[in-house]
Amino acid sequence: MSHRTGLVLDFGGVLTTPLLPAVLAFEKREGLAEGACITALYLDEEGTRRTHLLERGAISQTEWNEAAALSLGVAPENLMGRIFGDLRPEPLMINAAAAARRAGIKVGILSNSVGLAPWNLYDGHDLDTLYDAVVISEHHRMRKPDPEIFQIALQHLGLPAEQCVFVDDTESYLPAAVDLGFATVHAKEPKQTISQLEDLLGVPLTEV
Repeated sequence: MSHRTGLVLDFGGVLTTPLLPAVLAFEKREGLAEGACITALYLDEEGTRRTHLLERGAISQTEWNEAAALSLGVAPENLMGRIFGDLRPEPLMINAAAAARRAGIKVGILSNSVGLAPWNLYDGHDLDTLYDAVVISEHHRMRKPDPEIFQIALQHLGLPAEQCVFVDDTESYLPAAVDLGFATVHAKEPKQTISQLEDLLGVPLTEV
């Protein structure tokens, strides 16, 4: 089997700690029922439509905050930042990505945006230095799983899909990548993800 030479990583939930525990912690802090955010923002048709608009850069994070706050019955100020305030870098995956680059693998980021102001999910992560390409959905007015945004990531890396692996914690985004020729990994737990990547890339990604 020939090994892949490119790696495209989602950001939130792959290079950070999982999203759901952060959301649940926010609900607890705000006195909301468990699952209130998922129901109001991601299962509700209007909430989903609004989030997709945000990811495409069609509305601002402030506009999203104000509308989502009404749905949840909470204050709108920096709502996105409050929801994801407990997210932290995931060191195992960050170190694995660095090891891949040292081994000659091109590594890019492909992330659906949650808006960049007033709260920026990517602040402090030094993405432009640590990765070979960074594609944030709102900059391109499209979102995963639009095939075109995967093509943009490939163009930035200078590689065909058949040479790349795509990793995301959202399983529904993987089929679009498969259709283009990517190998895919559904990120559930860092050690498992890294093991799968070592098989696909043919290089060690953890320190012995």
